[in-house]
Amino acid sequence: MRFDVLNLILGWTLVALTVPLLFCVVITGYLDNWELALRAFSIPAGLSLFIGSMMLRFGTKRNTNMRLRDREAFAAVALVWPLAVFIGALPYWFGGVFHGPFTDGSSFADVARGAVNSWFESMSGFTTTGATVISTSMSPNCLPGMDCINTQPRGLLLWRSLTQWFGGMGIIMLGMMILSRVIGGGMALARAELTGPSLSRLKPKLQETALALWGLYLALTVLEFGLLLSIGGMDLFDSINHALTTMPTGGFSTYDGSIGHFESYTIELIIILFMFIGGINFTLLWFIREGQFRKATQDEEFKNYLVYILTTFLFITIALLATRDYTTVDSFIDSLFHVVSIGTSTGYTSTDYMQWPVVTHLFLFVLMIVGASAGSTSGGLKLLRVNLAFKVAMRELVRIAQPRKVQTIRMNGEVVGNQQLGLIVGMLFVWIGLFAIASILLAFIVPGEDFESILALVASSLGNTGPTIGNYGPSNTWAGLNSGALLLTSILMWFGRLELLTAVILLHPHTWRSESKDQAPRGALARLRRMI
Repeated sequence: MRFDVLNLILGWTLVALTVPLLFCVVITGYLDNWELALRAFSIPAGLSLFIGSMMLRFGTKRNTNMRLRDREAFAAVALVWPLAVFIGALPYWFGGVFHGPFTDGSSFADVARGAVNSWFESMSGFTTTGATVISTSMSPNCLPGMDCINTQPRGLLLWRSLTQWFGGMGIIMLGMMILSRVIGGGMALARAELTGPSLSRLKPKLQETALALWGLYLALTVLEFGLLLSIGGMDLFDSINHALTTMPTGGFSTYDGSIGHFESYTIELIIILFMFIGGINFTLLWFIREGQFRKATQDEEFKNYLVYILTTFLFITIALLATRDYTTVDSFIDSLFHVVSIGTSTGYTSTDYMQWPVVTHLFLFVLMIVGASAGSTSGGLKLLRVNLAFKVAMRELVRIAQPRKVQTIRMNGEVVGNQQLGLIVGMLFVWIGLFAIASILLAFIVPGEDFESILALVASSLGNTGPTIGNYGPSNTWAGLNSGALLLTSILMWFGRLELLTAVILLHPHTWRSESKDQAPRGALARLRRMI
């Protein structure tokens, strides 16, 4: 591990993070007041700039021929999230969204819990989970009967939405455009951020690929903003915020009631469209932009995505119609909205689906776990991996019946190598193991919770979904969880956003070996071990 290179990556990312923070200083000063703007955003901006600059001082500016190694890329991606989350939590803590050092009449216990709440809200934002703890019990400026989220300062709500927008494509993708000019090996960073067979070079240079992806991401965000403002009838502030949190499939809203607050089918249909787009592999979206529709429509994962969404939508709609409590229009739109919302891990809600038949909760639970397409902004295991794991299982079953039959696994007509298949199966086993361990830990931390709520909280955190089933469904926030549970679920969000393996790599001792040890001859090392 070359720690100077690691410092360089982390330092540039923190320096870049000061830009949206300073932007929020101006917006908060204009929409709220300058005292709040300086307190909530200038201190975090200064701290981010200071820490980033110090890291850059310890980071050597390597020559352009030096390549970034995979383990350095994985370590950088894994560590950049906690750093960004820490800085991103400070505006909530200093700005009074939760009890903080500037909140009048707060006890030490209140301030400490406020720090945990701020960390959780920031992690939920940057990982695009969308779960919140803003509530009457946790927010000092919210009284019973108020819409707690909407009573928060405008500038802080905008920051909350921006954390999801930047987190959606990955903070590291933004830094990649800078770092590819400073050091080589930018593709290693991209592989670390987008674990699995999902990233394609769209341009000859990686910096151009990153710019192309960000340009597409920005264009879709602006398009949704325009539609929500002009056709949907949202006001300017709400249109901006919901556009910022839809494309990253994040789900933060400016109201406690989420999209249900607006009571508008037009708004719901617009958001359904862009949530669905957010669940598509961005490489395919680029092909569509370039007019290569056949490449997109013939993609196996895209076909599976369509079938997956439509089939689940059909079953839930039938279940709702069978109860005779819903009109046909309500059944169709509510079902489609929540299937796309949960299936893409966005987490918006338009109604309380906990009032639906129990069988629909099982479908929603599966959607939380699976997620949408690889290479999209959604969370979950991803359809590509689930599909390939299923093909591996089918191949092994065929081998039992026909041991001599040679069967290859293909995706889009191309053979998938055993190394790639091993990585995917390994990730699924890690996910299952982590899910089981986290569920047991959470049951110990919150012993009063029921089994359904425990499993749903873990699935929602690992899948970066937000709303769950059980006691933390669409009508409740996560404020009822104690500090230990919030810290555990925030760690699970981090693991889920990094798709597990990137975070697990940090635990391997080889990741942190110094460069000199890496370059030592194996024979010398063997002789040294024998001497010891």
